[in-house]
Amino acid sequence: MRKKSEEGLVLKGIVTDIDGTITDSWRRIHTGAIQAIRDRVDNGSEVILASGNTACFMDALCRMIGTSGSFIGENGGIYRIGYGNVPVVLGDQTVCRIALETLVDHFRRSGTELDLYSPTYRFADLAFAKTVSVPEVREVLADIPVQVLDTGFAIHLQAPGISKGTTFTHMVAEMGLSPAGFLATGDAQNDIDLLVSAGVGVAVGNAHPDAARAADWVSKNSYGEGFVEAIQRYSAYFRER
Repeated sequence: MRKKSEEGLVLKGIVTDIDGTITDSWRRIHTGAIQAIRDRVDNGSEVILASGNTACFMDALCRMIGTSGSFIGENGGIYRIGYGNVPVVLGDQTVCRIALETLVDHFRRSGTELDLYSPTYRFADLAFAKTVSVPEVREVLADIPVQVLDTGFAIHLQAPGISKGTTFTHMVAEMGLSPAGFLATGDAQNDIDLLVSAGVGVAVGNAHPDAARAADWVSKNSYGEGFVEAIQRYSAYFRER
């Protein structure tokens, strides 16, 4: 676990992963985490939801939780600032399609069909169920310039240079804010860039060891309870409206 100094820390916002961070162990949304987010929104904090999910899913989640509508989707491949703006695609799905075709041909030869996740609604990355071996996927795609991301819930194919962290940095600059003013929370390896980019990076108790090592602080509690613990731990550093 790394540790940034908290001296002079002023937090203006939260950027948080979804699955494994504000859910429970069954991937059900954690109601305590939702209330914690709403409390911060009501006190003037900017909240950005960051996930590997599609833009339409993220839009619905923002509305149901009650944020201002800003999100990072497809593991950094797409983002939106507020409800009034059109989502911006940063990723390039071309290489992902080539990689997916290679994988489909490879696994079909052994009688295995990939279970794709919402391909029609994805604009940057491609994702499928963890019904095949991640090391085997990486071996098959060794000669194709594509990222293979294991989120713990799915396998994602993403263009090089795209991550939650790089998109977060790009996004907040467009918003006229600084990454240093955000608390980031996450649990998986694909959250590491996000945790490192923010002013404070927190890993929940169930986090992958690599994510925990990258964080400034690790909660004792897991999943959504760990997120609530993190908000309480850093509550004194948030600037109120």
